[in-house]
Amino acid sequence: MGFFSKIRQLWKKEEHPSKIEAEVLKPEPVSPAAVDPADEEWKVSLRRSLSLAEPRLSVWLEQLTGGIDKKGAPLWERLYFLFEVLEVPPAEARKFVTSFSVWLDDMGYVHLEEFRSELQYRMALALDLEDEEDERDRLFLKLSQGLTKTKEQLSKRVDQLLSSSVKYDDAFWEELEEILIMADVGYQASADLLERLRSRARNIEEGNTDQFKELFMRELAEIFPSTPRRILPEPPEVLFVIGVNGVGKTTTIAKLAYRFRMKGKKVMIVAGDTFRAAAIEQLGIWARRTGTDFYSKERGADPASVAYEALDKALAQGVDVVLVDTAGRLHTKVDLMQELKKMKKVMAKKLPGSPHRTILVLDATTGQNALSQTELFSREIQIDEIIMTKLDGTAKGGVIVAIALQHGIPITFIGLGEKMEDLRPFDGQSFAKALFK
Repeated sequence: MGFFSKIRQLWKKEEHPSKIEAEVLKPEPVSPAAVDPADEEWKVSLRRSLSLAEPRLSVWLEQLTGGIDKKGAPLWERLYFLFEVLEVPPAEARKFVTSFSVWLDDMGYVHLEEFRSELQYRMALALDLEDEEDERDRLFLKLSQGLTKTKEQLSKRVDQLLSSSVKYDDAFWEELEEILIMADVGYQASADLLERLRSRARNIEEGNTDQFKELFMRELAEIFPSTPRRILPEPPEVLFVIGVNGVGKTTTIAKLAYRFRMKGKKVMIVAGDTFRAAAIEQLGIWARRTGTDFYSKERGADPASVAYEALDKALAQGVDVVLVDTAGRLHTKVDLMQELKKMKKVMAKKLPGSPHRTILVLDATTGQNALSQTELFSREIQIDEIIMTKLDGTAKGGVIVAIALQHGIPITFIGLGEKMEDLRPFDGQSFAKALFK
């Protein structure tokens, strides 16, 4: 039975739901004698409206929050009600609502419009609905909006070229190559992409711009390697996060920790950048905000020792995922690379097979510098995946194509803003479609 079919069956049950917690910090169930008939009436009414509504998370939340404009007991009670009809264990529901309430207080959010999108994102992760159509639609819209500057540089200029070209001659291909290079796809990557396009464009009727754009989108989507399916190791799974200073490594680690937390994992963040005191402090703040464990030592401590001791604690405390931060001082790149290699070696000694994933974080706004950084790190360290940040603020998003073509490293996540929900899984097909739609 499909998930939504199950939900419809649950909602159509005749029995009334039991009284549930009304306040996030008062989780004890209210006794039956205290149940207000009017309280039960809104539950019956809400269950009916949910059962008749389109089975999409955004629609459910619209029904759920009707008449509510800010955080507080009425919102928490309705969230508990939804979790109950979805058969979420009470302890998990309580943990979700409590964590969200604490986060709202920490961020200073009061009114629903300030945090509605964040609430939907958290629920999509917690209920494992991120791949449902509703969330895919939201991601595509956000991706399309985030790529506005890159679209100005690439797709709009391609449209202009197609509208002014009578045939696909040498002049056409030369101008298309110039457009790609200006969008930071890079010379070599542009040449490779055009070679693939030219061989397939022979079958397209000249002047048929729609067919050409469809071909362009397909070729672009096929460039990006898919992320291989992995067998998860015995906990803890160790993620080693590398990248130069200023690319958004700290906030990316926080957002990854947040995703894992919302999926019910116990997470530890490790402050492996002991060179900058600010790095340790910032990670500590994010660990508190995301509700994750945090391990650090004093500034100047040996990063390899920090990682070793952190894994020791993670094993003892039953941590599921460990996220290890690292320094990113390129002006001492020889020392940096040796430090990273030492950290990997020490972690493997403590926990064989770790780190299980080495993630390179890149800043899309740096354009071809991001390509250079990929080359620099990949020469010294095996990179398993790439996270590209700040795609929403640049016209240089084409560099993501160059990285995929020249290095073949899977891009797993992209950053489309500052909020926790703005780190999203990358999909080549959606990226190509967002550029041209």
